[in-house]
Amino acid sequence: MSKIDSPRGHLIETYRKRARRYDITSQLYYPQHRHRRKAVQALGLRPGDSVVEIACGTGLNFQSIEQEIGPEGRIVGVDLTDAMLAQAQDRIETNGWGNVSLVQADAAEFEFPTGVDAILATYPHALLPESGHVIANGAAALRTGGRWVVLDLKVPDNMPRWLARLGVATVGRSTSLDEWIVRRPWEAIRVAMKETLVDVSWSELFFGIAYLAVGTGGPRDS
Repeated sequence: MSKIDSPRGHLIETYRKRARRYDITSQLYYPQHRHRRKAVQALGLRPGDSVVEIACGTGLNFQSIEQEIGPEGRIVGVDLTDAMLAQAQDRIETNGWGNVSLVQADAAEFEFPTGVDAILATYPHALLPESGHVIANGAAALRTGGRWVVLDLKVPDNMPRWLARLGVATVGRSTSLDEWIVRRPWEAIRVAMKETLVDVSWSELFFGIAYLAVGTGGPRDS
């Protein structure tokens, strides 16, 4: 199998094509901007905090994060696709942010910095299919009291598959819908968070088509 024919290669090629229009098209599917703000607020950030954003894309969340951590804080944006990171770099330069660094990496292979204050992933196609592995790696690096937050799409409970495919396609899931529905990666994320974090909460949004998962780093009962 060639790199382009592989799932990762296909994902990279897809987002290379969408990178320049991503900021516009991502707002057409459903009230994503409001949910992104909600996810950043769930991080519980303070001035000076360090944040890793997995699947940062074009940096749509950077402004909201910067407002919380200030210039003394730090953002590390990780994404699989070079073209998306190029758009993120343009955003950084336009805003004059000197505290944001970008890393092109597969989320499953990324080495989280030890003692990071918060980790965020919004619509994190890059976590798949190793969702639980990425959550666990991040949890191991998170400081005690830090937050791991995931905002993504899911299939509402008890929804027929044909309706699930229609609904999720409407709000923008771009990977193989049938494979994604069968694998149900949101369940792996929920399990991994419960196993590696404390005070885990799960909120369903937009009639169950989206969810916000939040967990806190810290000692866990044996």
